[in-house]
Amino acid sequence: MEQRAPEADIVMQDYAFQPDEIYISLGSELTWVNNDSVTHTVTADDGSFDSGSLRQGDSFSFTFKEKGTFKYHCRLHPRMHGTVVVE
Repeated sequence: MEQRAPEADIVMQDYAFQPDEIYISLGSELTWVNNDSVTHTVTADDGSFDSGSLRQGDSFSFTFKEKGTFKYHCRLHPRMHGTVVVE
């Protein structure tokens, strides 16, 4: 049986989150997929979520249950950062 990769809302590629800013509705689930050949993380600046290490092809999903602006980064590559705005 063929295993399909999850649909990504945000892709990690070329040492960047793409898109690096996204607007979603309260209660939405976002999925990040690592398309890079190196390990990345998806770590909230405020500690509200953390994917742990994601190797190439791995994914992480999180449901946003509060409104606000959530900034996040890759712990392994500090120049990688993004923003989720929950409305």
